[in-house]
Amino acid sequence: MRLRPPRKKGMMDHRGPDHPPEADAESSLVEHLLELRTRLLRALAGLALVLLVLLPFANKLYAWLAAPLLEKLPAGGQLIAVQVASPFFTPLKLAFFVALLVSAPWLLYQAWAFVAPGLYQREKRLAMPLLVSAVALFYAGCAFAYFVVLPAVFGFLTAIKPEGVAMMTDINAYLDFVLVIFLAFGASFQLPVALVILVSLGWVTPEQLRAGRGYAVVGIFILAALITPPDVISQLLLAIPMCLLYEAGIAASRMVVPRDKDASAGT
Repeated sequence: MRLRPPRKKGMMDHRGPDHPPEADAESSLVEHLLELRTRLLRALAGLALVLLVLLPFANKLYAWLAAPLLEKLPAGGQLIAVQVASPFFTPLKLAFFVALLVSAPWLLYQAWAFVAPGLYQREKRLAMPLLVSAVALFYAGCAFAYFVVLPAVFGFLTAIKPEGVAMMTDINAYLDFVLVIFLAFGASFQLPVALVILVSLGWVTPEQLRAGRGYAVVGIFILAALITPPDVISQLLLAIPMCLLYEAGIAASRMVVPRDKDASAGT
């Protein structure tokens, strides 16, 4: 996206009296729309390419995703397919989600390339680290959910099931459950980025974030109880990292606001 530079004062206009100024605005709008279309097509092409690469491994991806539950089930325990087409569509659904996750940097880059020309230098210097941090934190949240949360949750659920009850989970229901966990933890790990954005916009200061730490901890535990399954294990495994990420967000926000400004705002 390229913005038309303004004419300098005193520069003669050679366009003539028959050239309306609305033509320039219309031309600029068309250029922006063409640029947007190009970026969207590139983003979709990258996503489709990753999806085509992952489709032959869809069943293996699902077997890898189901491992935390299968390892906690008794001997002979397995997942079932309630619907006839579930064995076909469920791995495809997982492959699309993984493709979206893998191609996220490419998709964000296309969005950045479209928006960046209209930003100031200070906004560019701040936005790029925030985008990289957001992607890295989302990946970290998904990894934490897979390697720590899911084994703990399934171990707890299989341990408390009533005697004589066999856990036979539908493959599509299991995928939906795991995707919700991934999205919840990936989004919750964006807390430091959100705090830095709030501070950079001037809505809060690092001193106010420190002063409201107690309220934030209560809110974090309430949020963890709402977005996690109804068990204490998953709630604690989400609330504790978010409390640590809140402290990391305070530390990162101090890099955005100068110390003298932060101190003057806290007095």
